[in-house]
Amino acid sequence: MHCRAEEIPLEAEEQDGIATRGVECGELYTRHITLPPGVDFTPLFVGLPGDMCQSAHWGQILEGSITVRYADGTEETNRAGDIYYWPAGHTGWTDGGVTFVEFSPTADIMPVLDHLSKQMTAS
Repeated sequence: MHCRAEEIPLEAEEQDGIATRGVECGELYTRHITLPPGVDFTPLFVGLPGDMCQSAHWGQILEGSITVRYADGTEETNRAGDIYYWPAGHTGWTDGGVTFVEFSPTADIMPVLDHLSKQMTAS
């Protein structure tokens, strides 16, 4: 199975420069994500255990950068070209915008995406 990024179904309507696309590929959920400057997931994760994303992700930053904070308080910035692994228990934000592709276990990411959807609808 393969698909072009623009063929992956939109998870939500594009809004404020945010474009998230996702598709299930076997036991992994594949996402292509574009975020503008200033997106902060921290408030959206409130209500999840530790108020953080509870899914691990593997991926690559295609353009821009994103900063991730882990449950232990450490932070790192991933930039264009970086291949990453973010364990469960993290949050993240952009300063200058970012585009990346990531792979997550479907069973772990779906409850997080449901939570994010509810948080964004409530806003």
